[in-house]
Amino acid sequence: MQTNFTPEQLKDSATAVSEQILRKCVHCGFCTATCPTFALLGDELDSPRGRIYLIKEMLENDRPADAKTVKHIDRCLSCLSCMTTCPSGVNYMHLVDHARIHIERTYKRPLQDRMLRAVLQAILPKPGRFRLAIAAAFYGRPLAGLMKKCGGTLAKLGTLLALAPTKSAMPSQFAGQETVAPKVQKKGRVAILKGCAQSVLAPSINDAATRLLTRIGYEVVFPKGEGCCGALVHHMGKEDASNEQAKTNIDAWMREMDGEGLDAVIITASGCGTTIKDYGFMLRDDPQYAAKAQQISQMSKDIVEFLIEQDLGEAQPHEELTIAYHSACSMQHGQKITWQPKKLLQNAGFTVKEPLEGHLCCGSAGTYNIMQPKIATALRDRKVSNLEATQPDLVATGNIGCITQISSGTQIPVIHSIELLDWAYGGPKPMLLDKAI
Repeated sequence: MQTNFTPEQLKDSATAVSEQILRKCVHCGFCTATCPTFALLGDELDSPRGRIYLIKEMLENDRPADAKTVKHIDRCLSCLSCMTTCPSGVNYMHLVDHARIHIERTYKRPLQDRMLRAVLQAILPKPGRFRLAIAAAFYGRPLAGLMKKCGGTLAKLGTLLALAPTKSAMPSQFAGQETVAPKVQKKGRVAILKGCAQSVLAPSINDAATRLLTRIGYEVVFPKGEGCCGALVHHMGKEDASNEQAKTNIDAWMREMDGEGLDAVIITASGCGTTIKDYGFMLRDDPQYAAKAQQISQMSKDIVEFLIEQDLGEAQPHEELTIAYHSACSMQHGQKITWQPKKLLQNAGFTVKEPLEGHLCCGSAGTYNIMQPKIATALRDRKVSNLEATQPDLVATGNIGCITQISSGTQIPVIHSIELLDWAYGGPKPMLLDKAI
């Protein structure tokens, strides 16, 4: 694609990167075939190619974002399926991230939209606040259905209430512990990202990872000072806030590396993993953090990515279960982790089936299911239909957002892969599975 940026514009690092990305696009349209919003809406501007044209026109002319551009960029899930499909290597992720930052800086959203985004930013990355919000949601839940019918911001708040769990999760069995010693001879030392939403909604996920890692010889550390990975505000275009959250985590992990050392930073939420592995790019122009951010990005691994390289021993006998594996977009498209989860589950004795349209997003996408509830619900229902068609005993996936989204549309248990692997190799049976089967 031909571009017409001025030399002055290209002095800006973000613009220079976007210009190179735009030049790689050859207008082939392969991306339209795998884009969830284009599949649903059939609008070229709701495809990656259409959004690329909108972004190019906005950035080249160095103009504030307009309502039309914002509408179609907001509808993008950042599922990155287009990047898997693209034969030209267009880094759509970095391009749309730049567009969102530009929108945040130049476009004034309606008051209700600004307020909702501010509430999400203030609550979701903070586990303490999130717990209080979930407790309060109990009283608003009866109104969720009515609110969803009202449209606008009320519909978004209704969706948020409907997604909130009906009861609090059991606290982590490792709550208050800074380190957990290995159960056998020590092989190494790893940090596990506690995260924000997942630590509130399902602490059992990190508990399972910790049990399995310590059983195979790894000391597990939960670094002081670590917090939200920054993905939530990053996808809202709030660059300064996301970079600060990234720096906080980098500082926490570097302290451990400089102390007793780390072999890896383990991530059990693939949505977080995609962002953390991009820290090196996000902070590339920061002289104090560029090298450290790159180091952290390189040593960060999804839990299945780490376990596939380990000797887990022999799986213990368990029920013969058929699993429909849902590959989170952040896993398969964002991190290119595809075969490892399925191989681990098969090695553990489960029968693994893949649904049709496995490349399409379930509609979670961070806060997308709140901000774009109509599209997100249509994608969820389509995903659930394909998953249920495999006639599974349960659905396995590697991202808390997908678990929450898919669970809201089916009675089939949706469980994190690591909880199943922990059970298969000597851990407790997942509570959700124990109740359902």
